[in-house]
Amino acid sequence: MNLEDSVNPKDTAFLIIDMQNDYCHKEGSMAKQGLDVASIADMLPSLSDTIEKARSHQVPIIFIRTIHEKSTDSKTWMNRMKGVGQHNLCRKGTWGSEFFKLSPMDEDTIITKHRYSAFINTKLDSVLHTLEIKNLLVAGVSTNVCVESTARDGFMLDYNIVFLSDCTAAFSEEAHQSALANISQFFGTVARSGQVLDCWESIKINDISIASK
Repeated sequence: MNLEDSVNPKDTAFLIIDMQNDYCHKEGSMAKQGLDVASIADMLPSLSDTIEKARSHQVPIIFIRTIHEKSTDSKTWMNRMKGVGQHNLCRKGTWGSEFFKLSPMDEDTIITKHRYSAFINTKLDSVLHTLEIKNLLVAGVSTNVCVESTARDGFMLDYNIVFLSDCTAAFSEEAHQSALANISQFFGTVARSGQVLDCWESIKINDISIASK
């Protein structure tokens, strides 16, 4: 399948994953643990522009957020970061769990997850089936953890995955590039936002041409 078919607005949804203060802000939990969040700020303009363009092409926008609370804090899950910082990460009702720099609009869907993948014990798959979605455009943080986990599960559920390299970020360039290579080889297509925007414009022009005949 070519890129244009894989991002056709008629059956594509745009997943924006974990753009929240604790992951992205310089005063958030991850930064306070010493992780580098600079690349998140660097990619934000590309992500914001792509969201705006997606809206103009009627691509459904789905914001994915992580919320942690006592009822979902299993022993296994609480040990995932080897005991460092997980108790304060995206806790329910805190500033850290709020969206970073991006605000969902009324027509957007918000999915709350409690694990890395947005498909685990959430309504995401039901929402996508309701919208008759075949293709997933994925972006957000971090490239190699929650974005990749969601992309992998989406692929396993037979969605076509397009992974935006300039609208995702990790806490190191090595982790970012490794995830992109893994997705490209095994789980989907890696593309830059400009390539996707060009496809949308081409599809729009073709639709107008067909409608005028």
